[in-house]
Amino acid sequence: MTLDPQAQQFLAVINAMEKPNFAQTGAELARAIHNSRPENLAPEWIEVFKVENRHIHPPKLPPLALRIYTPLESMAPLPIALFYHGGGMVIGSLDSYDRLCRQLAVQSGCILVSVDYRLAPENKFPAAVDDAYAALLWVMDNAHIVGGDKHAIAVIGDSAGGNLAAVVSILAHEAQLPPIKGQALIYPATAPEANSASQLALASGYFLERTTILWFHDSYIRTEADRQDFRYAPLIADDLSGLPPAFIIVAEYDPLRDEGVAYATRLKNSGVAVELQEYRGMFHPFLSLAGILDQGKRAITDAALALRCFFMSP
Repeated sequence: MTLDPQAQQFLAVINAMEKPNFAQTGAELARAIHNSRPENLAPEWIEVFKVENRHIHPPKLPPLALRIYTPLESMAPLPIALFYHGGGMVIGSLDSYDRLCRQLAVQSGCILVSVDYRLAPENKFPAAVDDAYAALLWVMDNAHIVGGDKHAIAVIGDSAGGNLAAVVSILAHEAQLPPIKGQALIYPATAPEANSASQLALASGYFLERTTILWFHDSYIRTEADRQDFRYAPLIADDLSGLPPAFIIVAEYDPLRDEGVAYATRLKNSGVAVELQEYRGMFHPFLSLAGILDQGKRAITDAALALRCFFMSP
């Protein structure tokens, strides 16, 4: 294992800094720190044909904010991808993922719907899942309103958002909804516990610290029983057969690497078409650092291409 030179340079700077302990400072400060990352680290900002902020009102749930990116003017309906942001179910926002969403929308040529699901610890499990699934149902029922094709819908998410994309794919299949075209899972969190070999071997020094991951789990969970619910940990779902094809990204130096690989393996063993890409020398969350990491730029392009491929399949 050898760190990519760009990753090594960045981590050397980060590891020399005094870092806050989010478990002690709490969610509010953690969100402020996350949202104040320098813009030069993020993917390049690009123009999109139209960006719309919309609030929907799912039954029995609070209003839910969506940000809808339409990459080009089109007379024909465009395919749609729902995007679920990362952040351990505790941090992350529409604004902090705006640049990544713009890149994915433009490069994929699809309408990207970014979902502002409720965050923990104010909103414990399964609030994020309920919002993620409600957003999918709304898009399926209202694709025409945003210029989209209700027969060409995919899901994509990174980290905690990858968890949500995986979970809503299972829920949609169980509910016998119109088939989702594909699921793009970017270094997804899939396991009920942070105890894999990569979690332990890469516990510190690689940007995402295991202490932070444990805090994310503790913030999101209600009781230990939640860990036995596939909506919390899709890796433990009883049956993954019949799910949409998957494109899964993992990073060599990511504590979440093993659970992403394990989920890809379970999908393959269940008969699901899976493409797994491991980015050597990279760490979590390298796509969000595409401003300084060339492999982050390449991975965004790869994820966008995967969305294109989903929509080209019959």
